[in-house]
Amino acid sequence: MNNSERFDRWIRTAFVELNTELENLYFAQADRAQVEGCGESLKATLRDEGHVHVVALLAEGNTGDGFDNAFGVLGSVGMYLGALRRHELTNPLREERSPFVEASSLALHVGSSLGMAPRFATAHLATHNKAEAGLRKSFTSLPDEFLFIDENTRGILSLQRVADALIRISFLGVSSPVADVLFETAKDALRDVIRFNARLFEQLDVQRFFYSVRPYYKPYRVGRQEYRGANAGDFSGINEIDLLLGLCRANNPYYAQLLMDKMLFMLPSDQARLRDCMMRTSLLDELLALAPEHAKAEWFQQNARAYLEVCDLFGQTAAQHHDTLVKRFIEEPAQEMETRHLVGVTASGPPLSVLLRALEMLRDLRTAADRRDIPTRYADLASLRALIA
Repeated sequence: MNNSERFDRWIRTAFVELNTELENLYFAQADRAQVEGCGESLKATLRDEGHVHVVALLAEGNTGDGFDNAFGVLGSVGMYLGALRRHELTNPLREERSPFVEASSLALHVGSSLGMAPRFATAHLATHNKAEAGLRKSFTSLPDEFLFIDENTRGILSLQRVADALIRISFLGVSSPVADVLFETAKDALRDVIRFNARLFEQLDVQRFFYSVRPYYKPYRVGRQEYRGANAGDFSGINEIDLLLGLCRANNPYYAQLLMDKMLFMLPSDQARLRDCMMRTSLLDELLALAPEHAKAEWFQQNARAYLEVCDLFGQTAAQHHDTLVKRFIEEPAQEMETRHLVGVTASGPPLSVLLRALEMLRDLRTAADRRDIPTRYADLASLRALIA
């Protein structure tokens, strides 16, 4: 077993056990957000055992064979740093640089070689979270974390199916008679997203998510730089759908900034897909350009109707995510938290009120809401709907 395999084994075993024990200690307190002064010997064990693996890998000067191995090392050291942040062994609010020099160096080395941010990303716990004998990587063994990881991953895989279908329509042209099968694929996958989200909302314990799962996704420093937490939307598929449907546009400064902020948190292959979509004409703009001459044609009626059905389902997923997940699992429990704990409560860094406004704006772009203050496609979709017999 080499150094990267030993680190991976530790992450899957002792690391999980230590974090779980700490979470149970925190959760048993009257103030569940109080981390400092609780379980100090367990924190020291986690810090010191992880450090041994980090130092061994850093001394190699080479992370091993190919992308998969390097990506695995980035996930391991990123999860280690994420746990240190969760347990308040590091905090960017009180530091100018990370106190964990070796871990930062390893993360910077591997992250820069891959072209990714030097911290764990969504893909490490979702689409590229390789299971061993049925067990995937996680921070704890809490059932609610497994539920969160698994249902999120199912949702991401379904959204990737939508994106794959839409890009194939773009290759064929929105007027193609065989686009019907691809629109159906997209609709089926979006119905799956709605189903997986509903299952997550029904089964996930609000308190366990807020106090025992979410804190591992906080921002932390790598070297001098603070990096925001991993986000469930850090994969290209969701943005490919935005762009290909035409509900969001890359020339919108707000949305373009969002894409730039996400880019290094995605796999390199996702980054390439996203750049490609940013240069494509959306299906909506294709349909609008064809409408003056072909609106009454049977192919236009069929494909425009199918396109609108995809938009409606996608809008449902966006509203479902924001109006249920964000409100119930983040906004409402934060209102019950002691004020002193609210600083740094969000994974993306900004105050909760700022984050909520940004998420609301993104929801309204994806649902094409009737707003005059942001460039939604409400009027364009209304014009297209009016053409459908």
